[in-house]
Amino acid sequence: MMAQYLEIKGQYPDALLFYRMGDFYEMFFDDAVDAAGALDIALTKRGKHLGEDIPMCGVPVHSAEGYLLTLIRKGFRVAVCEQMEDPVEAKKRGSKSVVKRDVVRLVTPGTLTEESLLDARRHNFLAAYAEVRDEGALAWVDISTGAFRVMPCTRSRLSPELARIGPREVLLSEAVEADLAELVTDLGATPTPLSRGSFDSTSGEKRLTALFQVGTLEAFGSFTRPETAALGAIVDYLDITQKGKLPLLRPPARESASQSVQIDAATRRNLELTHALAGGRDGSLLHCIDRTVTAGGARLLERRLSSPSRDLATIHARHEAVAFCLDDRTLADALREDLRRVPDIDRALSRLALDRGGPRDLAAIRNGLTQALAIAERLENRDLPALFETARHDLTGHDTLHDTLDQALVAEPPLLVRDGGFIAEGYDGELDEARTLRDEGRSVIAGMQADYAAETGIASLKIKHNNVLGYFIECTATHADKMLALSDRFIHRQTTANAVRFTTVDLSEMETKILNASGRAGEIEKRLYDSLRSQITDHAAALNTLARAVAEIDLATALADLAAAESWTRPKVDDSRAFHVENGRHPVVERALRAQGGDPFIANDADLSGDGESAAIWLLTGPNMAGKSTFLRQNALIALLAQMGSYVPAKAAHIGLVSQLFSRVGASDDLARGRSTFMVEMVETAAILNQADDRALVILDEIGRGTATYDGLSIAWATLEHLHDVNRCRALFATHYHELTQLADRLSGVENATVAVKEWEGDVIFLHEVRKGAADRSYGVQVARLAGLPPAVVDRARDVLAQLEEGAREGKSGAKMLLDDLPLFSAAPPAPPPQPKQGPSPLEQRLAEIHPDDLSPRDALDLLYQLKSLSGET
Repeated sequence: MMAQYLEIKGQYPDALLFYRMGDFYEMFFDDAVDAAGALDIALTKRGKHLGEDIPMCGVPVHSAEGYLLTLIRKGFRVAVCEQMEDPVEAKKRGSKSVVKRDVVRLVTPGTLTEESLLDARRHNFLAAYAEVRDEGALAWVDISTGAFRVMPCTRSRLSPELARIGPREVLLSEAVEADLAELVTDLGATPTPLSRGSFDSTSGEKRLTALFQVGTLEAFGSFTRPETAALGAIVDYLDITQKGKLPLLRPPARESASQSVQIDAATRRNLELTHALAGGRDGSLLHCIDRTVTAGGARLLERRLSSPSRDLATIHARHEAVAFCLDDRTLADALREDLRRVPDIDRALSRLALDRGGPRDLAAIRNGLTQALAIAERLENRDLPALFETARHDLTGHDTLHDTLDQALVAEPPLLVRDGGFIAEGYDGELDEARTLRDEGRSVIAGMQADYAAETGIASLKIKHNNVLGYFIECTATHADKMLALSDRFIHRQTTANAVRFTTVDLSEMETKILNASGRAGEIEKRLYDSLRSQITDHAAALNTLARAVAEIDLATALADLAAAESWTRPKVDDSRAFHVENGRHPVVERALRAQGGDPFIANDADLSGDGESAAIWLLTGPNMAGKSTFLRQNALIALLAQMGSYVPAKAAHIGLVSQLFSRVGASDDLARGRSTFMVEMVETAAILNQADDRALVILDEIGRGTATYDGLSIAWATLEHLHDVNRCRALFATHYHELTQLADRLSGVENATVAVKEWEGDVIFLHEVRKGAADRSYGVQVARLAGLPPAVVDRARDVLAQLEEGAREGKSGAKMLLDDLPLFSAAPPAPPPQPKQGPSPLEQRLAEIHPDDLSPRDALDLLYQLKSLSGET
């Protein structure tokens, strides 16, 4: 046995080998040590190898999926090795014969299909990047849904495109793996190297034509050599991992970078589109706006949010669909109730195609078809927008398959085929007979006994059973002659002292049927399952189309529900360079404030429309914590939501098409690559300045803050000029360098704006209102006081700030003033805590005695003089 294990393990050195041993998957040697640590299970030993104990651990087969998920999340790959024959057959070859085993599947992050291993509301993409000479291409597939896409992609575009797609695993040729593995890992995916042969474009074309059973790929589009290489590498890898049992994939669809808004990885992270900076989905924009009720709709929402469209016709069609749902809320609510009962058709179909499904997947297809028909009927005889009309058409035309499944399946089938009982009574006569014999054998025998008694006229005739004769007919010796006279019908078996026993051909056949009824019923159900599974996979393309139609309707009704509940408005999106938002809000922050029961969100306007030709930049000043970053982010999110086809959190919005979205808001060290906070900031800023075109929307926050004051001011100044003169884009530029506000007088496309605050008795009150004009100062000392700095530090900071400002007015340099004027070592010792008051002052006592409602105007005037006198004494 161990020799067999080592032989199979040698074929998969980079994977943990799940070696099937009866009801367990067992692991040995280093695999056992690694798995035991990762799964927190007991590490034991079994036998010896080369004189050393063999480490061993195992997991039950029935709960293996949970362990698989843990291992995959921790970066392992797992080769699943099954028994390929019955142990009884192995013993026929000899008592020491080893059961034949082989790997049936290689489980990797990008090839998961089991429901328990996947997030139903997210895609699980496997990607491949290929290069041929100086051209590159990126392909990606979700084998759990069949989505298969490809696009041209240079190395410089690889990072933002991978960030957009979010694959779990990326295939790389050995030729580029060393250069790109780190980039893939940084984006949270697992890099998997493949041989150069897997990325050969000629071989790739052959694999693709064989998979889709076509003579040429031209029917699906015109693919370049790198695109064919990337697509072919995915098919080759699936053939390796699925052991030749390829999933149902849709024909490859070609995408173009110009179809969607370009958003790089840093911007996605800064804006928290699908994941919050703290990790997880909570706090992200996706989590905030997701009101879909189907798994397919949730996956579509994430795709739309990650890839906002740049096609006006597409955007307008999506807005029309949302408007249709808002105009008829009764219909939309009814549709959402129907949608709640739609299962995940795509993933059920994928599991059935890979033969990893079960009766519940058959039922999922049936239930999906039932609900699709109900939804289509609700949409009949209505004036539908184009998106809904297309969807309604795609929901119909499956009557034959639906009727077959409806007749064949019980309402609530079991999980596994071997459990049986999922085929409905009356669907198959042979199965009904086998079940009757299995479940009602005694009544069948009783019926035969009655028939035989009537036939022979012997009322006392019985059918009995024992372990020697099986079923037999017994009568008393008195009636033996009558039975023997019918010897052509009743066959003599045995004579005892008091009775004679007979059988018939019918009884022998029935005995065989009863004894084999359970196994026969299971075999018939398995055959019927395979037949139904085959009928479903034959309709795979139409079912995928139906699933997309369901997802479209779900997303449109969900966005309408969101817009109605949150008072969002339909944006005007056109081909201009306009950017005007009235009373815009940040959806995530607004939701958080509402959940906390705090102050309402303060809405603000933004207008970056300019004159339509030059840059339109708002230079935003104001203190920390006043809401500058929130204002920047909310306008970026409004543009993104508008172009993905959603309504937006504003009173009104006019968005000229945005081609690129760039955000540099906040930064942190990247110690693994030796980058300081300032270096990260500069890298992200460089990417913006080098790539942004005149249709881009850029939001920049505190450029230059990570270095010396004059260095930072210089960098921020030059950056702003470059955005205005070279990139000529729309931008929101927040800064603490008040010197930059002078650029509004010199650059025609720059306008000053500030976040308003109010100072009261040394404290600063944040009004969160964005107004035209420039801030006079940053209020940093006041913010420091609010943060809890010791009073002595705050007081000292005020002194230093006052002298610095005075020196600046007198034209002194900061360094000279610090040396000449500031008492550098005069930091005051900590002040003693304030003594509590002994009691109310005379003024407070008098105020407590006053009853305003009892005062005449003359009394009020006299009282005012009294209070003034008391305040002087105090």
